[in-house]
Amino acid sequence: METTSRVRTVDDYLLAPFPWYGLDEAFTGQRWLMNVGASAEGTVEHGSVGHGDEPSLRWAADGRDGERERFAVVVTVAANPVRRTADNTGVLEATSVSSAAWLAGSGLLAVTWPAQMDHTLRDDWLEQQTETAFVLADDLAGADWSALSLPVDGVPTPFHYRESEFGWVLAGSTREGVHLGAYGRGMSAYGLGFSVVKDLTAYA
Repeated sequence: METTSRVRTVDDYLLAPFPWYGLDEAFTGQRWLMNVGASAEGTVEHGSVGHGDEPSLRWAADGRDGERERFAVVVTVAANPVRRTADNTGVLEATSVSSAAWLAGSGLLAVTWPAQMDHTLRDDWLEQQTETAFVLADDLAGADWSALSLPVDGVPTPFHYRESEFGWVLAGSTREGVHLGAYGRGMSAYGLGFSVVKDLTAYA
């Protein structure tokens, strides 16, 4: 997905032409904004909101990976077909469940740092692992993924799910026309539920 991504404010999230998703009301912990991704034309196409402890590479670097962090991040991706660019000179990549899986997988890697690894090697490690995450996201029917049903707006919804030594990743679609990805560590994915975010200020 050729989008730019940076930390945004509530106002930036409100520019999205689709509903945002987060954990449902059963989760009573801290909620926080992360970032949104926009196309070259400025259209918001995806973004993330966090729940629980804000992950920090500092804990992983100190060899305390997961010791204090319990978090789940929900990624919302607009469901877009293949479409023309604004100047009509090319096409933009369609989004799919694989897009959500890729964003979730790369998001988990961004807050992961094997404790035994020297920080000078992390860029090479991250590049290699990110490529692996892309390959996995492109093969949701593969053996690395299992099926998991979780409630979305109260309706049981199928997800693709996988675990790794760094945490878990899942991806699926909603009836509201968006794809959902999620990743986390220290919080079991099996007990999660998702719902439309009705008040983004709860995350600010």
